[in-house]
Amino acid sequence: MNNNSSYPSNMDASAEETINIKSLISKLTDKWPWFIISVLFCLSIAYIYIKYTAPVYQINAKLLVNDNDKGGSLSAKASPLMDFGGLIGGKSSVDNEVEILKTRFLMEQVVRQMELNIVYYEKSKLILREINEAPFKIKLIKGVDTIKTITLNVDKATDNGLEISGVDLDKHVNWNEIFDINGVGKLQIIRTNNKTIPDKRFSATIFSIDQRVAALMASLSASVSNKQVSIIELGLQYSLPKKGEDILNALITRYNESNIEDKNTIADSTTKFIQNRLAVIARELGDVENKQQSFKQSNELTDLSEQSKMLVQTTSALRNELAKAEVQVEVVNDLEKYLKDENKNKRVFPTSLLPSDMVFSGLMNQYNALLVERDKQLLSVTEESPFIINIDNQIRSLRNGILGNVQSTKNTLVVTRNKLVAQLGQIENRVGEVPQIEKNYLILARNQQIKQELYIFLMQKAEETLISKTSNISIAKTIDPPKAEFQSVAPKKDVIMIIGLVFGIAIPILLILSIAQFSTTITGKEDITSRTNVPVIGEISHNEDINNLVVANKGRSAISEQYRALRTNLSFYLKNENEKIILLTSSVSGEGKSFTAINLGNIFALTGKKVLLMELDLRKPGLSGKLGVSNKVGFSNYTIDRSVKIEDIVKPLSINSNMFIISSGPLPPNPAETLMSEYTKELIDALKKEFDYIIMDAPPVGIITDAQLLADYADVTLYLVRQRVTKKDHLAIADDLYTSGKMKNMGIVVNDINSKSYGYGYGYGNYGVETKLPWYNRILKYLKLGN
Repeated sequence: MNNNSSYPSNMDASAEETINIKSLISKLTDKWPWFIISVLFCLSIAYIYIKYTAPVYQINAKLLVNDNDKGGSLSAKASPLMDFGGLIGGKSSVDNEVEILKTRFLMEQVVRQMELNIVYYEKSKLILREINEAPFKIKLIKGVDTIKTITLNVDKATDNGLEISGVDLDKHVNWNEIFDINGVGKLQIIRTNNKTIPDKRFSATIFSIDQRVAALMASLSASVSNKQVSIIELGLQYSLPKKGEDILNALITRYNESNIEDKNTIADSTTKFIQNRLAVIARELGDVENKQQSFKQSNELTDLSEQSKMLVQTTSALRNELAKAEVQVEVVNDLEKYLKDENKNKRVFPTSLLPSDMVFSGLMNQYNALLVERDKQLLSVTEESPFIINIDNQIRSLRNGILGNVQSTKNTLVVTRNKLVAQLGQIENRVGEVPQIEKNYLILARNQQIKQELYIFLMQKAEETLISKTSNISIAKTIDPPKAEFQSVAPKKDVIMIIGLVFGIAIPILLILSIAQFSTTITGKEDITSRTNVPVIGEISHNEDINNLVVANKGRSAISEQYRALRTNLSFYLKNENEKIILLTSSVSGEGKSFTAINLGNIFALTGKKVLLMELDLRKPGLSGKLGVSNKVGFSNYTIDRSVKIEDIVKPLSINSNMFIISSGPLPPNPAETLMSEYTKELIDALKKEFDYIIMDAPPVGIITDAQLLADYADVTLYLVRQRVTKKDHLAIADDLYTSGKMKNMGIVVNDINSKSYGYGYGYGNYGVETKLPWYNRILKYLKLGN
């Protein structure tokens, strides 16, 4: 029979995949105690985490933003112009306010104001929990440049002082005493409302401002949930509900104060500009009035003639109009100089100097808003930031637009003024009949009236600006004050327990798969079929007894049935009467050759066949010792001493009357040459005539070549593989012998199998084949609480 026996060596892909899945499930179910222990352990860790982790609460608040008042978009009056694309971007003021609320600078002011960089804890039930207010307060008198995080344990001393301890720190201090801490600076501890320290353990952790700001910023959220309304939803997650509410309240208060400060900055700039102009106009008005008075005194004028009075009455309307035109031209000239002054490029502009020009007012509002936004952003980024560069480009573009608008307005006002001057010129030509003294007086009076109108106009604008400043309010209004939710948002108990359960299941799976992946020994059938083409023709379970005579002592056991299955499989190989020699070998010693030889021989003997066991491992014999047979005379004696007859070395076995053994005999000096003796073939030929089956227990083929010397006599070769003992790499030896044809009719017998890890689907009992027990019965059986 050739090596291509009736047992297929390779399976199709789907069958192999099915076997792999079954094998994997079998490996996992075999380690079910691991899962129970792992799940219980992980659930315990999850429970401890939930119990000893401080709960975190969600604090929420809502702000209503007056979108029309924000400088981020043009005023409502100028909106028709800005609807054509917007000069400074498309975000609404609500979105801008959201970004302002999330700025680091705003949170830093809150941290400094509330001294949030010092956190107080109280030890309770073996853990430290943050508290709202401690019976003492640590004041940072002078900190170092970079404060390192440090935790100070504060205990009450016997002399009414305090014991301060920490890492590399242990000192006694008195109340209000200033002391130094390395890496922190000068500190002082004072009483809180004259409270005494109870007999509890307190501690305080001192963080740097930046570190504390970053932590609070990570727990802060600000968003606009509905774009149709201008409502900002603020959220903060904190472990103390009351303290979290105070932090969010302080943030909103500081935000409102900052918003009002921005508006006051613009009002102050307008006031300053007007005051400077008033000082100049006041001097000019004083000079004109002084000249007028000097002129009257020098010319002894008390009253104008009737003719002069008629001229004054006739030209009064024109002078008033001209005075207003001169005032507007002066204001526009000053604005034009202000805009062209490079030193004032980053200053806010007064917005109410040209109230009649709605476009100018809208552009100025936009310009000032961009400047304020730029100053805010520079608190957290540099001038090289793309965002700042973008704002600068928008400011430059808007400034050019404003300058163009001012120049256009100036041209219009100059034309109007020139027309009024021309009309007055015509009137003045008619004053030729008026005496020269009165004519000169009229010129002085006209100049005085122009200056006076300009002065009154600026005074009016100054008062309007001051009134508007007093009425400045924040752009945002709190419509839902900060309030903590009743239930904590973290840790989420259900989620943590589910995570614990998942980890409890995943950890043993990963361990089992890792062990299987990195295991060097054979654990499952796929380890064999994936590495060799040699067919598996027998699978023998693990023997719980120390006795090797399983078939003889327990004829209805699972192992006995498995040897019967092996006997049946061998019948496909040993079809002829002359085919009766079975060779047993393996990769290394200890893989169950002798155990298999004994029980396989016994299973053949039970059918009435005469079976001979040959102990041909001349280097390390063990078969005779397991059967309790003397090894003084055996195979080596026969090949060396011709006086020894076959009947002298064939010994009956007590376990079955049909079983016999030829032991190895004394160890020869040259085992390989002994097996190659010319008398070996003579002996085997004689034995084949006397016995139905001859089972040769040969040495391991992976170590020495003795087994290959006996392969010529064998009709079938059983290659023993032991689960968790045979190395996966050793299967290459069997595959090489099989493919090269050095051993004919070769098959693998897997020995010492743990049926669960190997992948059995059925087991054998005292009453024949039975299906695998349900998982709960197997657990009870494992715990010896059930059958």
